Amino acid sequence: MSLFASLLGKAQQDENIKVLNATEFESAICGDEVQLIDVRTPGEFNQGAIEDAQNLDFFDQKTFLAGLEKLDKNKPVYVYCKVGGRSSKAARIMKKMGFEKIFDLEGAYINYTF
Repeated sequence: MSLFASLLGKAQQDENIKVLNATEFESAICGDEVQLIDVRTPGEFNQGAIEDAQNLDFFDQKTFLAGLEKLDKNKPVYVYCKVGGRSSKAARIMKKMGFEKIFDLEGAYINYTF
């Protein structure tokens, strides 16, 4: 548990990656041309997703990485998954790819109630 807290703490302190609570996330994704990425599997995505999210399955790395390459690295990217693990890993990958502002949904989709 402390390892998870340590990793989450590092993500929160990173200048490129910020974890937003559900209210902050909802407010942030209301704008035009938002890059909103759902990294769950297509099956999970089809059971319900945040409106206007693009599905890039984290487990299908080839398609996932190809999808990320199509995004604008200079614009903010908002990412979420089912419970938080995949989106955190995806955020770190995006940072390594040169994305400047990455926002991860705290508590993930499972706790998103909007």
